[in-house]
Amino acid sequence: MGPALVVLAVLVGIGLVVLVAGMAASSTTMSVALGLIAGGAVGNVVDRVRFGAVTDFLDLPRWPTFNVADCAIVSGVVLVFVLELAAARRERSVTPP
Repeated sequence: MGPALVVLAVLVGIGLVVLVAGMAASSTTMSVALGLIAGGAVGNVVDRVRFGAVTDFLDLPRWPTFNVADCAIVSGVVLVFVLELAAARRERSVTPP
C-alpha cells in the first residue's frame, strides 16, 4: 500500500494547504495546527518516497516507536480539537437559551 499512502498523504497535504490559505486571516492558531498536520504528512511522505517506509526513531519505554512527523500530526490534531471545542463552548455561551 506504499504508493496509495503516498498519494493519500499528498492529497491531504494539498487540502490542508488550501484550507490554511483560505483561513489565514481568521485564526493564526488554527493555521499553525493545520500546518503541523500538513508538515507531518509531508515528512512521512518524504520518508516513504526516499526509504520505502516511514522511519520511526524515537523509542521510549512502554510507548510505541514514533518520529517527529508523527508528533507534529498528533499535536496538530489535538490543537484542532481543542480550538473547535473552545469555539463550540463560546458559541453556546453567546447563544440565548
